[in-house]
Amino acid sequence: MNSVRVILSRSGPGCLRYSTHQMGELGSGAGHGGGAGGSIREAGGAFGRLEAAREEEYFHKKQQEQLKKLNTENINQVEYHQKRIHDHEEAIDKHKEFLKNLLKKD
Repeated sequence: MNSVRVILSRSGPGCLRYSTHQMGELGSGAGHGGGAGGSIREAGGAFGRLEAAREEEYFHKKQQEQLKKLNTENINQVEYHQKRIHDHEEAIDKHKEFLKNLLKKD
């Protein structure tokens, strides 16, 4: 069975790396395509499948937390840069007003 696992890469925002692996059902035991992953998973059977499901759930939750954090950081950066743009626009307006007053005096 082909399984595609998405791994979040911290090399840049929004970068996702895909890798494919040929394997059997997760938790089916060593030598059956389930791979080694600890004594419970190596034994296979219901406990192996349960452990594999818990592991997949853990990594899914971790990935969702990382994506949420990345999104929050991105929103904060956008707000910061918008404030900086506003501050620069105010400074430009002040300089224009200063130049108008300077030209009126001449």
